[in-house]
Amino acid sequence: MSDLITLRQSYLDRISTAADADALEQVRLGALGKKGEISGMMKELGRMTPEERQTRGADLNRLKDEIDSALRARKQGMEDAALDARLKEEWLDVTLPGRPRGQGTIHPVSQVTEEVTAIFADMGFRVAEGPQIESDWFNFDALNIPPEHPARQEHDTFFMARAEDDPRPPHVLRTHTSPVQIRAMQATGAPIRVIAPGRVYRMDMDQTHSPMFHQVEGLALGKDISMANLKWTLEEFCRAFFEVDNVELRFRASHFPFTEPSAEVDIRCSWEGGKLTIGQGNSWLEILGSGMVHPKVLAAAGVDPNEWQGFAFGMGIDRIAMLKYGIPDLRAFFESDLRWLRHYGFAAGDVPSVAGGLSR
Repeated sequence: MSDLITLRQSYLDRISTAADADALEQVRLGALGKKGEISGMMKELGRMTPEERQTRGADLNRLKDEIDSALRARKQGMEDAALDARLKEEWLDVTLPGRPRGQGTIHPVSQVTEEVTAIFADMGFRVAEGPQIESDWFNFDALNIPPEHPARQEHDTFFMARAEDDPRPPHVLRTHTSPVQIRAMQATGAPIRVIAPGRVYRMDMDQTHSPMFHQVEGLALGKDISMANLKWTLEEFCRAFFEVDNVELRFRASHFPFTEPSAEVDIRCSWEGGKLTIGQGNSWLEILGSGMVHPKVLAAAGVDPNEWQGFAFGMGIDRIAMLKYGIPDLRAFFESDLRWLRHYGFAAGDVPSVAGGLSR
């Protein structure tokens, strides 16, 4: 028994003086490890008489538990001391407000696209989509654009490369979303009401033009659709988009290969003090092109021009966004300047709706 008392005191002294967690672990292994001193004594119990085993085993178990408890207490004390030291060095005021996190905004082009979609959806138009790389036929021939038209020249259009021995006409980056109308008519026939928003590409670059910009075109076919229906549709759109009750449009005769008759559309406005005001004043501002779909375009799309007729229109999404929200330079749309985006962007919750209001 005396040997266990001495052993106990030896290990308790070593535990209390252990300098760190590694030293404490070495004490544990020396006492309670598989090859430890107390573990070795436990193995010797098998060679004792039952009476000796009962007494010696109880004493060894008490010693083992006491040393184990001392080890745990010492380890917890070390961890508490380390935590106290860390808290003294790393002070944090949990009552301070959290750091603000920047929120992204919806780009004006995306917002205006949703506004336009909401307005025309209220009139029964669905959205149609098509590829941005188009065949020469869809982009030009099906739209009654003759070979000598300026749009078919390399100074106006981005043409895709072809192998030298490939006789096929090259594909192009679409110059308008009109090919989507052809595809929509081929897919569903008439009657039809669709709008086609999307990116288009032309070789142009200045304050009001960009090599890539956004356009939305509309198409409506029926038995008795006329220019009067076109005029009403555009007036209702402008009234809803610019959010003014007094809208006056002026239709000027023009020429587009894919419409006959064709018309440029101006809207009455004023520029007093350098500020654009829609619906009043003595000035006119061109906003879009339109007309009745040419019979050759209908025939190319597989629609009988003797049975169906309709109107089409097209406008630049970037341009009407600039007019509505007072954005002076088109190039800023594509520069990814975060300051500009924070100023002109829209909150994620500003979902346009005709009933709830487009601008909030």
